[in-house]
Parts: sequence; structure tokens; C-alpha cells
Amino acid sequence: MPNSCRVVVLISGNGSNLQAILDACDDNLLADVVGVISNKPDAYGLVRAHHSEVDTSCVIAAKGESRAEYDARLSAVIDDYRPDLIVLAGFMRILSADLVTRYLGRMINIHPSLLPKYMGLDTHQRAINAGDSEHGASVHFVTPELDAGPVILQAKVPVYEGDSVELLAERVHEQEHAIYPLVVKWFSQGRLRMQDGVAYLDDQPIGPSGYAPD
Repeated sequence: MPNSCRVVVLISGNGSNLQAILDACDDNLLADVVGVISNKPDAYGLVRAHHSEVDTSCVIAAKGESRAEYDARLSAVIDDYRPDLIVLAGFMRILSADLVTRYLGRMINIHPSLLPKYMGLDTHQRAINAGDSEHGASVHFVTPELDAGPVILQAKVPVYEGDSVELLAERVHEQEHAIYPLVVKWFSQGRLRMQDGVAYLDDQPIGPSGYAPD
């Protein structure tokens, strides 16, 4: 691993997790965000990148373009940045198996639930509807099966009686901003890897619910 891990972040919207990572990089994270890629030209995360003097690219889907065609263009842009790590931070496209396999072990995502619960969308509403007492976020390696890669780290938040989706989402976002930069740091330090579908930290396998210190 080089002294400074080259990180590319993929976004579609506000980019609050991107901002958390950029702020952490300023605090000597051993990582360098070398590029931010969006599929939406009006994503506010691009403004955040510009403020941090990070290069940006837009890869916008063309009318009638297949997922494979789009992902081929996307991977070409990713490769131009020569990243060590690709971070999905609210990138609202399902990636093809070919693209994911290309970066296997070098791509991570954050999902707003305690995986394997509530893969996919509308996680906060689903947790409320189920009457769950706790909810949260999971950072995981990306594998071809959506939201099914090995979990690296989770953060839990309480679900209160009468919670709205907005209130619960705000609580989860706060935890996301804490755990995502930490996982980037682990990877940058050469402490985190994926092998044979299992996540390892300091050469110790991480359990199915993510790293849990003794």
C-alpha cells in the first residue's frame, strides 16, 4: 500500500458522507481523495469536491444505453484516477457484476440498515414499520449481489416510539459520518482486506455483523 491511499468517491446527491471523508483526510487519514464521480451533474457533492479542490467527473447515462455500456464508460473514468479504493457514497445506480468484479476487494459501500436486514431501498420506513427497537448503518465490501458483501463495521441507533423517517435518517446519518472515514482509514493503513468473501481486519476475520471490539 502506498504512503497515501488514492481514493475515488462515487456520488449521486448531497455528498454528506463524501464531506465526512474529505474532512477526515484533512486530519491525516493517510488517504487522498483524488477524484469524485457523479452520475448527476447537479449533485451537491460536486460542489463539496470543488471546495476541497478535488477533481470531479460526471458520467451521465445516455438514452437507451445498457448498464454494461454505462459501466464500461464509468470504469474507464475510474481507472483514469488510478485508485487504490473506490468508495460508494450515495451512488444511486446498481453496478453490473463485471464492474464490481473488476474492483473486488477495493470497493466499499455504506448502507442505511443493519445488514443483512433491509437490503435495498426505504430502509428507515421498513425499520419503523417492523417496530424495530434499533436501526443503523453498515459499511461493507461491494460484491456482485446487491448489499450482500461482507460487513466491515456497523453503527446502531435507537428507534423511538413515534419516530419519523426524517428523524431516524438524521440519527443514522450522524453515525455514517463517523464510521465511513474510519473504514477508509483502516484500508489506507493496509489493515483491511477481503479474501474469499470474508472481510479481515489486522488479519483477523470480521464477524457477520461487522467489527466488534472486545
